Amino acid sequence: MLTVRHSTFYKYANPVTLGDHRMMIRPRDSHDMRLLNTRLMIRPQPASIRWLHDVFGNSVAIASFNTTATELQIVSEIDLDHFERSEPDCPIEAYAATYPFSYSANEAPDLTRLIERSYPDPGHALDLWAKRFVRTDGPTETLAMLTAITHTIKSEFKYLPRDLEGVQTPVETLRIGSGSCRDFAVLMIGAARTLGLAARFVTGYLYSPVLEGNVGGGATHAWVQIYLPGAGWMEFDPTNGIVGNRDLIRVAVVRDPAQAVPIAGTWIGVPADFLGMTVEVSVSSRPPAPITNANTTAPVVPSPTAPSPITQSAPEPSH
Repeated sequence: MLTVRHSTFYKYANPVTLGDHRMMIRPRDSHDMRLLNTRLMIRPQPASIRWLHDVFGNSVAIASFNTTATELQIVSEIDLDHFERSEPDCPIEAYAATYPFSYSANEAPDLTRLIERSYPDPGHALDLWAKRFVRTDGPTETLAMLTAITHTIKSEFKYLPRDLEGVQTPVETLRIGSGSCRDFAVLMIGAARTLGLAARFVTGYLYSPVLEGNVGGGATHAWVQIYLPGAGWMEFDPTNGIVGNRDLIRVAVVRDPAQAVPIAGTWIGVPADFLGMTVEVSVSSRPPAPITNANTTAPVVPSPTAPSPITQSAPEPSH
């Protein structure tokens, strides 16, 4: 069993009015991952918490407040069983085992937006880079090609964590030769879409045992899913060279990284009131606990002073 603890702490110089905060931090139940216990603790206590599924089926919580505060703390703790796989559970369809191939008429309409390219490439740098993985001396095995892209990004690019919002374009990452996990994910998505494959952005958590040497832990992590007929959506983590779901705890799958901000919210006050934000993420292995499914909030910390009427936004980026 794995336990994920995700703590986000905002601090303000003066009491501010807290607006709605959107949280995308609950992993997705599936055949390869089962949630056992969930605990959500928020200080000050929100007036309400609403749960919904977004357009992609991700689980989203929205906390609303009716108080002012100088601090906001959001802590999510999740216990889960994770079933690892490095190869597709089902074999890739024979027609898609080698590249190029076309998606079937049944699947293509639902995959179209995930094949569309999202970033400009006026010099065709990404086109040329992606084509280097297509063999010219014989058939190109689809899974081998995607595995080679995954391993090449890990070996040829330098990982540099970034706390800034947003992502680098694939062309920019190619140019500077470095980036964060979300930059590498965007690069691989761009390469896959250049080759006509459906790809989507995944955000979640990384279990990093000492012996594994994975990078990208201590914050939310990002990787890629690519749709392979017969096998379905398969995971690729170019930051760590992982093929399959080993050590990857999926929270959200989206078309574009901007749709997968872990925590975002608003507050009303003066800009100088915001003193900063800290994020701590840990994933550990521990013995199984009794199965429950409770969402709780911590007691209220009152702050009676009203702020100046300026609305601010405080998103939490992934590395």
